[in-house]
Amino acid sequence: MKNHTRWGVSLAAALLSMVMPSSADSVARTWNEQNLAAVRLSFPDPPVHARNLFHVSAAMYDAWAAYDPEATGYLFRENAISTGDVEAARREAVSHAAYRVLRHRYIAVRHPNTPLANALQVQNELRDLMISLGYNPNDLSTVGNSPSAVGNRVGETFINWTSSDNSNETGGYTDSSYTPANDPLVLAFSGTTLNDPNRWQPLEFVEAVSQTGQPLAFNTQSFLGSHWRDVWPFALSREPGEILYFDPGPPPQLEGDGDEEFKAGNLEVIRFSSLLDPAVAPVRDFSPGAIGNNSLGTNDGTGHALNPETGESYTSNLVNEADFGRVVAEYWADGPESETPPGHWNVIANEIMDHPSFERRFAGSGPELNELEWETKMYFLLNASLHDAAVAAWTCKREYDYVRPISAIRYMAAQGQSSNEALPFYNEEGITLESGLVEMVTRSTALGAGRHASLGPSAIGKVAIYSWQGEPANTATQIGGVGWILAEDWLPYQRDTFVTPAFAAYLSGHSTFSRAAAEILTRITGSEFFPGGLAVHDVDDLEFEAGPTAPVQLQWATYYDAADQAGLSRLYGGIHVPADDGPGRTVGSKCGIAAWELGIKYFDGSILQERPSLTVTRVAEDEVRLDWTQRRGLFYKVLRTSDLESFSNETSFERATEDRGTYTISPLGSPQEFYQIEQAE
Repeated sequence: MKNHTRWGVSLAAALLSMVMPSSADSVARTWNEQNLAAVRLSFPDPPVHARNLFHVSAAMYDAWAAYDPEATGYLFRENAISTGDVEAARREAVSHAAYRVLRHRYIAVRHPNTPLANALQVQNELRDLMISLGYNPNDLSTVGNSPSAVGNRVGETFINWTSSDNSNETGGYTDSSYTPANDPLVLAFSGTTLNDPNRWQPLEFVEAVSQTGQPLAFNTQSFLGSHWRDVWPFALSREPGEILYFDPGPPPQLEGDGDEEFKAGNLEVIRFSSLLDPAVAPVRDFSPGAIGNNSLGTNDGTGHALNPETGESYTSNLVNEADFGRVVAEYWADGPESETPPGHWNVIANEIMDHPSFERRFAGSGPELNELEWETKMYFLLNASLHDAAVAAWTCKREYDYVRPISAIRYMAAQGQSSNEALPFYNEEGITLESGLVEMVTRSTALGAGRHASLGPSAIGKVAIYSWQGEPANTATQIGGVGWILAEDWLPYQRDTFVTPAFAAYLSGHSTFSRAAAEILTRITGSEFFPGGLAVHDVDDLEFEAGPTAPVQLQWATYYDAADQAGLSRLYGGIHVPADDGPGRTVGSKCGIAAWELGIKYFDGSILQERPSLTVTRVAEDEVRLDWTQRRGLFYKVLRTSDLESFSNETSFERATEDRGTYTISPLGSPQEFYQIEQAE
């Protein structure tokens, strides 16, 4: 997709290959751009890359905070000493910290599905960037007070601590604990069978290609990130025994609770697919004055009355509806040369800073920060929220293990129709009929001039749907178009070498990631509106098929509008049903707000003033169990006293890996004892 994004009147281009520093002070952005370049060369695994983006960003923030008398690092607690230029020392420390973590994540423990040649390219680009910044990539020493040593210690701290975060990075991020409930859907054949129509089904390809266009050594999907519910988040917490951080409740079930919603949701996906023919689509206004401004988790908005920056109404943005749907599906799909959804929101955050009226005022007020302080704080918060969004969403994906539309639509159609018991081919698990959209093929419709004649007499008794007809033979000159096809052959508006992601549907990752990012960007800039009150993205060429028929401009007034469109795009793309999208936005909002509320406490050091909440439970006559709240990454120890005056150390300081600590004391020392949890400063 050849396109570019403009924020108001400025033009911003994402750096796709070797990243060069734009200014001395923007070194954090330079390393963020390099991280995104590495993501584009890697296997597209969204939770893995959300984790990488967060840990690199947190390492950069910690290196910056080491030279600040007020700020507290997330993991690194040293107060660095600088006898010269503090800002220069910060830039060097930040660079060494980022280099150290990036080198580890994309080379030492590279994703097993990433080609070696791509990893070597990343390695060369990282070294070249260090050299271009004037730093020695071979200086890996952690000894001393030099900025390079400080940065290397920060990087090593992150590498060592996060190696045990249950992501299984050294094992290739694999998970042996998950087995699909359903046999694969073999894409070489029509239809599908399901052992459980409410559960996820892997796809089996004739030739498997990753979303970024890399040929894969396997043809059958494995559930990416099925173990992510156990990965350490940033701000999320759950009660003992709970699995889900934010439980949106189960999705609608075929032949269970929500049966009608299940069928209606998949019918809605077919309806979106039927809108993708530019030859017959109407022209509509897709400006912020006509769409957006939704309530959380819905598409109920009717736009914004005025641009708050200009005080004027938004100009109409008339676009062919099929072109709009195709562009939206492709732009937010994060396909070829993609930085995946978490990285996509880093690109948006970077482009925001290029707007001529953008000011680096934290939460929209106070003095303007220098570039390095703004960037390290923004990336820390943004990517903390995206990492938490991955943990929360993938916990739901594993717990509910929900079916994708391609499996549900094909399966229901194979059962027949569920709309009318008096009509042939009735089955309670069948698909919902709707005239002009989902119909049973009969002799009268299949023969002669019948509307299903193109399907032939062999289609009689089967379900036909009016939808996108699939990727054309020549994607540069042809379109799939919309027409009557057999439901058993339906494909979403995606590349036929990709079709649908390799993990369960509920919740939508796009929806969760995007709303989390929007919450952070709204809070850190002090406004939900993009700079200038308008962001636009111009698209001239599509990737999945020819088009658009004319250049398309996507427009958003607010970060929330853009996030909602990201969720909606998955319906145009046939990846999700509405039940995946709305709750995903809601959970994403909670992730973003939680990351903000915790993250800002590191900036002023107030995180160290939090007091753990302690409960003491007697579990035996001579034994008690202590349970307390804590923050991952901080250090805690247990103190013990019998007189409330002289406390003794029951334990030494230990870095917390969970959001709750526990310790058992046995035997008790005296008839009356008191305990305290101390947090290291």
